[in-house]
Amino acid sequence: MKITQVEAIPFAIPYAKPLKFASGEVHVAEHVLVRVTTDDGVVGVAEAPPRPFTYGETQVGIVAVIDGIFAPQLIGLDLMEREQIHGRLGRTVGNPTAKSALDMAIWDALGQSLGYGVTELLGGYTDRMRVSHMLGFDEPAAMVAEAERMRDLHGITTFKVKVGRRPFTLDTAVVRALRERFGDEVELYVDGNRGWSPSESARAMREMADLDLTLAEELCPADDLIGRRWLVQQVDVPFVADESAVTPAEVTREVLGGSANAISIKTARTGFTTSRRVHHLAEGLGVEVVMGNQIDGQLGSLCSVAFGSAFELTSRRAGELSNFLDMTDDLLAEPLEIRGGELVVRSGPGLGAVIDPDKLARFRQD
Repeated sequence: MKITQVEAIPFAIPYAKPLKFASGEVHVAEHVLVRVTTDDGVVGVAEAPPRPFTYGETQVGIVAVIDGIFAPQLIGLDLMEREQIHGRLGRTVGNPTAKSALDMAIWDALGQSLGYGVTELLGGYTDRMRVSHMLGFDEPAAMVAEAERMRDLHGITTFKVKVGRRPFTLDTAVVRALRERFGDEVELYVDGNRGWSPSESARAMREMADLDLTLAEELCPADDLIGRRWLVQQVDVPFVADESAVTPAEVTREVLGGSANAISIKTARTGFTTSRRVHHLAEGLGVEVVMGNQIDGQLGSLCSVAFGSAFELTSRRAGELSNFLDMTDDLLAEPLEIRGGELVVRSGPGLGAVIDPDKLARFRQD
């Protein structure tokens, strides 16, 4: 089970509808397919979605760091040498999605080699998750229509509403329109992507106090230390740390410092290895967890549901697993399907992901 080849293949697939939010917007999925091959001929795969406005990575940078730095460090290692692999990747600062894609591709190859699904290897709690869909910036009527479409076509009844615009009344009007349209039929929560100040956040949450929100995520920057702690003390729903709490050390800092009391785990930025460490830490600290989305394609969403289904804590809440529906196409030979508001883990060893060679040839950029 020794690693003999590591590949980073850039590809680009347009979105049918761009996703807009406080820290940026995405029109094309310019991602990287990562493949790890072993001496037994097993090929593990994963997807790296660069988010330069959040983590500073670009598609070109991910390919360069994998080809130039990470691949030479990993070739020759056994798939079971997971701590050695983690340590070698950790020598390089930053590059979270590049490291995570490598980590997940290695877990995929390991599962295939041992004959177990990744979810089974991680914990095997369940085989499915309820799905939450992210609604990006738009007019209230358009966002209501998108929510209706997701409910009618896929059975989705949990929605994460992107907020963080100024004036904040633009967003509170959207959330109110959603609640008025669906009543208690749907669960709603909000994500500000650090777009508001603490005082704006407090005013917006007061204005939405009657709308039965279940979570509030990154409404203001964590760097506003005093203001963030002041805000968390006022908000009467779990306050989720997302991009401010990626590593176990950051989670500890934000939670014990009073800047958050829930966290988002995104396998796209912490892989399976670090995500598991963050999960166990959250379990020990007694904080809630939501499985987040890095605007992943189908392969990335398959990784998210594989991890989220492995543990009781991560499978309690609906996971953000549906934004691949906004893409015009994808790389998987067998597309994912959300039915009855749920996404099921693929059966079989590893992740169960098979890349369509014709689609890869069509969309690859190298």
